[in-house]
Parts: sequence; C-alpha cells; structure tokens
Amino acid sequence: MNGAFVEFAYIAAAVLFIFGLKMLGAARTARRGNAVSAAGMLIAIAATLGVSGVVSYPLLFAGLALGGALGAVAARRVHMTAMPQMVALFNGFGGLASLLVGWAEYHRALRVEQLALPPFTAVSIYLAALIGGVTFTGSIVAYAKLAEIIPGRPLLFRGQKALNAALLAAALVLLAIGGAAPESTYGLFLVAAALAFALGVLAVIPIGGADMPVVISLLNSYSGLAACAAGFIIQNTVLVVAGCLVGASGLILTQIMCKAMNRSLGNVLFSGFGAAPAAGAAGAPRRDVQPITAEDAYYLLEAARSVVIVPGYGMAVAQAQHVVRELGDLLEARGGDVAYAIHPVAGRMPGHMNVLLAEANVPYEKLVEPGDVNPLMSAVDVVLVIGANDVVNPAAREDPASPIYGMPIIHADEAKACIVLKRSMASGFAGIDNPLFFKDNARMLFGDAKASVAALANQLKETENP
Repeated sequence: MNGAFVEFAYIAAAVLFIFGLKMLGAARTARRGNAVSAAGMLIAIAATLGVSGVVSYPLLFAGLALGGALGAVAARRVHMTAMPQMVALFNGFGGLASLLVGWAEYHRALRVEQLALPPFTAVSIYLAALIGGVTFTGSIVAYAKLAEIIPGRPLLFRGQKALNAALLAAALVLLAIGGAAPESTYGLFLVAAALAFALGVLAVIPIGGADMPVVISLLNSYSGLAACAAGFIIQNTVLVVAGCLVGASGLILTQIMCKAMNRSLGNVLFSGFGAAPAAGAAGAPRRDVQPITAEDAYYLLEAARSVVIVPGYGMAVAQAQHVVRELGDLLEARGGDVAYAIHPVAGRMPGHMNVLLAEANVPYEKLVEPGDVNPLMSAVDVVLVIGANDVVNPAAREDPASPIYGMPIIHADEAKACIVLKRSMASGFAGIDNPLFFKDNARMLFGDAKASVAALANQLKETENP
C-alpha cells in the first residue's frame, strides 16, 4: 500500500478519534461517538495491515479470531455490576500490550538484527515498559479489589511510601541508563519491567475501594500514555495520537473525579482513605432509625408530585435498574415529576450509574447532576435513595471531623421525605457512618433493592388496575 495513502488514512482515523471523543462527552451523542471512534480504529487497523512486511498474516488473523472470540464471550456474559472490573482489565491488558511491544522491539533490534538504537527510541521503550507494567499490575489489583478477591480497604504497612518512592527512583535511574546505553543494558530492561510490576501492585493496594473510580480513570490514562510510547517505538502516527487522546482524557476525567470528592489526587493515592472504620459525627446523638414497609412507602410516593431517585452501587448489585425505570414511568403516569440524580463517583467506575440507567432505557434528559438538583431539593416531595451511601452523606456538610467533609454530595436530607433502600445498616464502601439514616425526614426500607422497588411498583399498578 502506498505510504502517502497510509498516512492519509491515519489522519482520517485521528480526526474520527477526536470527533468521537467529543461526542462521548454528551449523553445524547455518546453511542454515536463510540461508533465514530470504532470506525476510526477500523481505518487505522486496515491501513496498518496494508503495509508490507508488518506481520505474518496467518498468525495475525489467528490472534484476531482468538481475541475476538474471547472478547465476545466476555462481553455477553459480564454482568453490569462487574463492568468496573472489566474496564480495569481492559486498562491492564492495554498496558501489558504496550510493554510487550517495547520488549519485542528491543529484543529484535539488539538480539536479532544487532542494530544500534537511537536514545529517543530506547527511552520510549523503557517508558512503555515502566508505564505499561505499572498499569497492568495496578489494574489487576484494582480488579481484585472490585471483585472482592482481596479486601477493598487500603492495605498498609510501615515504610510503604518510602518503598514506593525508592522503587520509582530506581525505575527512573534505569530509564536514564537504558536511554544512554541501550546496547549494553538489555538485562536492566528486564529489571525495569519487574520493578514496574512491583510498583503497580504497591501503588494500588493502599487505595480504598471508595476511591476506585479515580484509580480506574488514572489507570486508563496510564494505558494511553503507554500506548503513546509504543507508537513512538514503532513509529506509528495513529498509535501516538490515540495514546495521547486516551492519556489526556483519562487525566481530565481523573481530575473531574477528584473535584467531585473535593480531594486532591495526592490525597487519593497516598492517604489510605478508609483504612479504618471512621466514626460518625463528633458528639452527634444516635437514636434508632425509622424503618418503613413497602406499603407505607407507597403512600408517600402516591402523594408525591416530585420524586428524585438517587441510584448507587446497591442498585447495581441488585440489578434493579429495570424495575427502577418501571417505577419512574409509573410515577410519571400518575402526573409526578421524576428525575434521577447522578453523583460523578456513584458506583465503582466513572459513569457507572449512567451506564446502568441507559441499559434500562431511562431517557438521558431525566439524568441530573448534583449541582442542578441540590438548589431545588427542599421543594422535592420524596427522594428515593437506592443503594447509595457516601454520595448522600450529610456529614460532608455538617461534620468538620468527617474524612469526607467538604465533598460535594446530593442533598437528599433536605427533601420533605427521604426513603433509603438498604439491605442493612452497614456503612458504605468508604466505611463511614451516615447521619442521613437518623434524620427526622428519613425512613429506612430494608431488603433487596430490586425486590423493594418491585414491591413499590406493584403497589402503584394495583391502584391503577384494582
């Protein structure tokens, strides 16, 4: 294939990536943006395959068939509750792929063809190995925490920060040595990769499960940066562009997540947030909660003219998104105004609740952000909190001693009535007590979220069709 045509195809693919990424920023155009980005990737792959001598085609198509089959099976079988774990794995294997590209090029140049590597290429190889290695093992740890294979709480030990700093310093030293003398440091490259694997594990284990949305965003950015380095190694323009876009968008999303929690990235990565159960509000009186049955909750909803639904991870675990949408439709059919308040860090990954509600065909215009709904909350008749905990915790406003003090939340406690659906009084993923449960306007509807919402929906249907 003509080289100019390939470069033109790469430019077209890059343009599609940029437009697709822009479309992903709005709920209405997100699906179309995904398709546009996929079309760009298809063009880039086709153009690359057209370059003679790229790879053995039988081997390539065998790998394509195997990977495609595994991906199709995984995509069809994964539950929406496990989507964060799948995203973590995608990030990890993206980083591993970049590491392997760097290793293969290093091995080919030095051991097979005995070529002299330019310092820029050598540095790119080491960067792909270091960033890719950290991304891979860090993502595996994130996956294990999300899947509850290992404890979700921070895992801390004495001297942990010093050890991590020493490993990072050693990796940077190896990067400098390898860039200066790549022909004589092949063994050091393997040491650098091993250090990256160790650093990925040690960097993520002290981060608690409540901060996983930030970690996933950051690891996504790392995978893009590793891909960018791999693009410089093999001198592939479109890989450099795609890696830069993923890296930059991941960092922007990470910053958005941190802002949503009113915490710095350094605090997320190094504070060990959630290492021990946090106490409730200092000096706040504790009394019994006010439980409610589905039948009594029905009467509150029946009389409500405005209802705000706040979904959380409990909704995802119960796979209740479809019955939640059904309940919302029934309330609207009775003349009620229904909105879904989505906190940026609700769930276990960025956009987790949006994905679940989109799967249930909840209209995009019904989804509102905390900043839009909070000023109107005092006029809302009923707030229905479904499995959310930390994102509606009023300690963020009321208790300066709380670890989440200052974090923007959804002001569910300001509504006229608040119904909280939970299995038990257990704290959320952040391990912090929630004073909302003890407020005068709060009622606790205990049980499985799907069963509870279905009971409410059935009550509404029975009164419509006696």
